[in-house]
Amino acid sequence: MLMVTGVGGGLGGAIARRLAGREGVIAGSRRPEDAPAGLPARRIDFDDPASLREGFAGVGTLLLISAGYGEDDTVIARHGAAVDAAERAGVRHIVYTSLTGAGDHLPYALPHRWTERRLREGRAAWTILRNGLYAELLAVLASPDGEGRITLPMGEGRLAAVSREELAEVAARVAIEAHGAPGAPGVPVADGARAGARAPHAGRVYELVGPEAIGGREVAAAMGAGVRYAPGTLADARQRLAASGAADFQVPMLVGTASTVAAGFLAGTGGDLPALLGREPAHASRVLTELFAGAGAGVGA
Repeated sequence: MLMVTGVGGGLGGAIARRLAGREGVIAGSRRPEDAPAGLPARRIDFDDPASLREGFAGVGTLLLISAGYGEDDTVIARHGAAVDAAERAGVRHIVYTSLTGAGDHLPYALPHRWTERRLREGRAAWTILRNGLYAELLAVLASPDGEGRITLPMGEGRLAAVSREELAEVAARVAIEAHGAPGAPGVPVADGARAGARAPHAGRVYELVGPEAIGGREVAAAMGAGVRYAPGTLADARQRLAASGAADFQVPMLVGTASTVAAGFLAGTGGDLPALLGREPAHASRVLTELFAGAGAGVGA
C-alpha cells in the first residue's frame, strides 16, 4: 500500500484528492473523517505511538507530509516517531515534503533538516521534496489593511513562490512512481519496487521553487485597484502579530519569513519542478491573480 499522511492540511489534502479512487492508496490522519471521498483512511497521530504502530502496518511506501505546526522540539519529536514507526513496520520507501534548500535562514528550517538527516541515516529508501514557499501563503501574509496598504515588511525582496497545487501534483506523482506503479489513473499500485531494482526517485533530493520571483508591488497589482505596497518594519509586524492572537511560536516564524524574503535569500528560481511536472510551472503572479479574483479580494475584503 501507499499511504499519504496529513490529509487534513492544505498540502496533504490536495495530494489526497489527486490520489482518491486509486487502488492500493490509503490516507493517514488524526481525523480520518477528513480524508476525501474515495480514499480509505486510518488514524495516524504523530503524538500517539500506538496509532503509528497499527496505522503503518502493510504500508510499502509512505508519503510523509511535514507536521510543521509547532515548536522545533515538537516537530522533531513527531517526525522522529513517524520515521521510527515506519521503519519498524517495514515501510520500504519514505517520500518527505521538506523545505527548499534556500530556506535555511527561515525559523522553521531546523526540523526539516533534522528529518532529512534522519531519513538518510535510516533503513528505508528515501526521497526528499524540498518545497518552496506557497504563493497561497504569500496571499495570506500580504492581506491589505483598511487603507488598502500591504505593510508586510519584505522591503524590496522577492520570493520564488510556488503553486501549492503543483507541489501536490509532483508529490502524488513521485510517490506513485516510487511505489512502483504506472502513473495512469486506475492502474493498481504494486507493493514496493521490483526485487533487486532501485526504486524510482530513491536517494533523490528535488528542489521545487517557482519560475518567477515576485515582490510586494506585484502582489499589490494582483490584488487589483486600490491596493498598494507600503512595507512596514519588522518591529511593527511583530507587534501586530502578537496582538492578533497568533500562537507564540508563530510570531517569529512569520516575521522571520518576511525578513528572509527581504534579505533576498528566497528569490532564486529554477530547480526540478518543470521536469517533474512535464511543463512550465505556473507563475506566482498568475496564481495570486486567480486566487484574489476567485475570493473577490480587495480593500477590506
